[in-house]
Amino acid sequence: MLNTDTVMPASVAWLIIAAFSLLWVWLGWWLGRKNDTLDDYMLAGRKVGMGFAVATAMATWVTSNTTMTAPQLAYQLGIWGMVGYSLGAVGLMLFAPLARRIRTMMPGGFTSGDFIRLRYGNTTWRIFLVISFFYSLGWLISLGMAGGLLINALAGIPYAYGMTVIVVVCTLYTVFGGLKAVIGTDFVQTILILVGVVILAVLVINEVGFDAIHAQLEAERPELLNLLLPASIMFLFNNLFFGVGEIFHSNVWWSRAFAFAEGVGFKAYGLAGLFWLPIPIVAGFIALAAPALGINVPSPDMVAPLVAGKLFGLAGAILVFVVVFAALASSLDSVLAATSDLVVKDIYKGHIRKQATDAELRKAAVWIVLGLGALTWILSVPKMATLGSLLHFTGAFVASTIWPIAIGILNRRGNGTLASAAMVLGTASGLYAYFTIGFYVAALVSAAVSMLVMLLAFRSEPTFDWALLKGSSSPQSNGETS
Repeated sequence: MLNTDTVMPASVAWLIIAAFSLLWVWLGWWLGRKNDTLDDYMLAGRKVGMGFAVATAMATWVTSNTTMTAPQLAYQLGIWGMVGYSLGAVGLMLFAPLARRIRTMMPGGFTSGDFIRLRYGNTTWRIFLVISFFYSLGWLISLGMAGGLLINALAGIPYAYGMTVIVVVCTLYTVFGGLKAVIGTDFVQTILILVGVVILAVLVINEVGFDAIHAQLEAERPELLNLLLPASIMFLFNNLFFGVGEIFHSNVWWSRAFAFAEGVGFKAYGLAGLFWLPIPIVAGFIALAAPALGINVPSPDMVAPLVAGKLFGLAGAILVFVVVFAALASSLDSVLAATSDLVVKDIYKGHIRKQATDAELRKAAVWIVLGLGALTWILSVPKMATLGSLLHFTGAFVASTIWPIAIGILNRRGNGTLASAAMVLGTASGLYAYFTIGFYVAALVSAAVSMLVMLLAFRSEPTFDWALLKGSSSPQSNGETS
């Protein structure tokens, strides 16, 4: 696909890509040059301080799905589209106390899979791994797609080229530096994102204005201003549960809970949620200016870069390019690192080489990151769906894990049988709702069904022994079985 209505010369785009690519890869190598142990590579030595902790949590959550899908949803669902997306901040805030408890309960833990295995047993653990891997792959593909769409929309560079660059660059510096590289680059990327988003918001308001945007929407697309639009209201609640499910289950957030220094997790996740909250609203607001500007939007997930380019020409295109490129990199590297941790610890060591040493796992981690990068590239080549539809398809899976994890962390009731049933039935019902009703209810239905199943846990006696979580993280040390 080649977009001929571009606002940035391809040569300028390639220059920016080259500059940031060299910067990220160099930082990855420099930050990871002293990664001697498995703890260093996978968890940054378990001593990440407050500043870097807040930055990495926020930057990771500011994804292409924030900077490009939030505008898409605002363009499709109106005001509730962007406000609903901002409720993703609730997931970060709710995870804050859980992060503190996780760090205390499992001081030697590596992955979210460690907790599920020890708390609920092997059957639930394997169901959880399937859900986690499927979600992570969907997130990786959406990030790769967003890179290709961004570069094509702004510079006319073919989708496959842009997608390839973002995947290759992030894979390289994650391989070189592990989680230290991810967190270090996240800090720089957070600054770029915050500065860029603030500048864009001010420019759009000054150039177009609230009155002009409102008048044009009222004339051409009044449904976007309707606060009682049923699909938008359902999306509001659906995205709340989707965001909570994404964070509660994903090893991206668990690995940081293990990596942050003791006492840092609670404040870091809380502050990251507060700082993240307004970003989808600002990004979504840009899309509402499209009708007032008379822009032809060939695909909803291209609306943000097209609006910025139309308003501000080359300067606006460069600003959006830098913001989204930083957001893409900050998330893609995090998902690569966290997913490779799951594969290394829970699949490779847990099921293939149970006697593998830390040194062997450290070497395996490099090849697994490379393999995940290659798989992401292969699956991103065909643009299978819009970013929004692809992302919310995975909502049916992740929302089913909310209640098993929350109850499992906070209460001694519940067992592997109930947790497995909650995940399977929640996922199945969410997928049914996705195909029969719409993407905006998949996570909501999944979370509701999973909750009903897990409520049965409160009819049982609190029998789980918390001491089991403090033991070895080796897959040979199991807690409850099912």
